[in-house]
Amino acid sequence: MTMPTAADAPLRVACLQLCPGEDLQANADAAVRLAQQALDGGARLLLLPEYAAVLHGSGRVMRETARAEGDHPLLARLREVARLSGAWILIGSLTVPQDDDRVANRSVLLSGTGEVVARYDKIHMFDATLPNGRTIRESSLYCPGDQAVVAATPWGGLGLSVCYDVRFGALYRALALAGASFMAIPAAFTAATGPLHWHTLVRARAIENGCYVFAPATCGTHPGGHATYGHSLVVDPWGKVLVDGGTAPGVLFADVDPGETARARRMIPSLQHARDFTLQVQLA
Repeated sequence: MTMPTAADAPLRVACLQLCPGEDLQANADAAVRLAQQALDGGARLLLLPEYAAVLHGSGRVMRETARAEGDHPLLARLREVARLSGAWILIGSLTVPQDDDRVANRSVLLSGTGEVVARYDKIHMFDATLPNGRTIRESSLYCPGDQAVVAATPWGGLGLSVCYDVRFGALYRALALAGASFMAIPAAFTAATGPLHWHTLVRARAIENGCYVFAPATCGTHPGGHATYGHSLVVDPWGKVLVDGGTAPGVLFADVDPGETARARRMIPSLQHARDFTLQVQLA
């Protein structure tokens, strides 16, 4: 009799939906409290949202509260949680100072031994004007990354991304072709754009790549007049929303079948069907 491997066995995933403010210690306490709830519920992979440690509408505050990895209180505490529990933890993003007075918006993956096994700096900067007229210029504070990352986990390859990346489908196609069976899209999607685009974009990334998408999100009102949409999602390879976090902080559980990605890709092998083409432009 052949025993199932970790990649074949069901996986309980937990998305932690947080409402962080500017107090690093209070935010870390809230995150660790929800992490313990997730562990008590049997989760083996925990995912936190973007800006899990601090979120403020002021760029000055975000710069002042950035911490190096070695000095980051949330990273230290979650490393210990992972080490004691054996669970893997994705910290959706931490703000980490860089040499040029800017900040990296960095996703960090912890193994079940508490080691940092992957880092991903958000590539795409959200420089946009919201429907309510508010302008956000992430590039004035954050240093964009230039390296896409697929991390090996016991359940398969995990493609890393952050928030605004979700609008760039080519990134996810590259991650899928590189071996990602799951995609992580931790986010702090704005309350203005969330109702318009969030569910559609997350489901599209799952459908076009035939893979699970885990999308933990921040929610609620944050200092500095900033508000985020919430609605953490887990979506299966067929585009079905398995769980939706609504608008309040909490833990969302989903039981996923790692083998479903391979089945979906066998039935609709669009990753293999992509063709090179030339472009002819005929504009009036």
